Amino acid sequence: MTSLYITGAGVSKQSGIPTFRGEDGFWTIGSVNYTPQEMATRQMYYQQPDEFLLWYYKRFATYKDVFPNSAHYWLSDKRLITQNIDGLDGKAGNQNYIPIHGRLDKVTLFRNQNQPMQLMDAPWDEVAQLQIESADTTRLKRALLETFKISQSTRQPELEVSLKPFILLFDEYYTDLFRMNEAERWMMEADKMVFIGTSFSVNITSIALRMGLQNGARIEIVDPEPVDLGVSSIRYHSLTAEEYIARLS
Repeated sequence: MTSLYITGAGVSKQSGIPTFRGEDGFWTIGSVNYTPQEMATRQMYYQQPDEFLLWYYKRFATYKDVFPNSAHYWLSDKRLITQNIDGLDGKAGNQNYIPIHGRLDKVTLFRNQNQPMQLMDAPWDEVAQLQIESADTTRLKRALLETFKISQSTRQPELEVSLKPFILLFDEYYTDLFRMNEAERWMMEADKMVFIGTSFSVNITSIALRMGLQNGARIEIVDPEPVDLGVSSIRYHSLTAEEYIARLS
């Protein structure tokens, strides 16, 4: 049987990374002037790159040194598509997982979306090493603009010059940069799909679910409060990822 695992933010909660839509989630925390839904867009990156980068630096880069938990290690030899950008599956040893929404530890050149891009290591550490107080947003913004190669005068990223976090934003679309064709092939080949720690609120889970149902795959949903999708053939497990794995051991 070919099994495919599709994970969301609930898998990384045990590592200390808040889920996106919970009370402590990233989507409940905006900047002073913008909501997260306004912030996490390509338009915001282009128009207000200092605000955009500051938000990502504070909300994501502070978690770059967290460690994988037992769920990540259990999934390390599985066929895995994750919505998470924390890179913990890679740290746990999964060499071929698909980070369908990108990775915090990588950047690309700022290009049009349909152009091929090379992944590079993200320069968050360069900013952190400056030891600027988090409350000193003026200095932080200046450092972030410089590090991501954005002009201090124009404050607009330049194509083929500036760096952009390797993250799929709300107003972007799935491309082969995010290995979308490969992800769809995995979905087609799956006899079994297990969704773990996801709220089914993003497109990739809807795509996978639809393909799984069309292909007659066995579908399981693992979450402390699983979303009832109204499909009688789906098996639900009201468990955390760790509890689910413990039952299989």
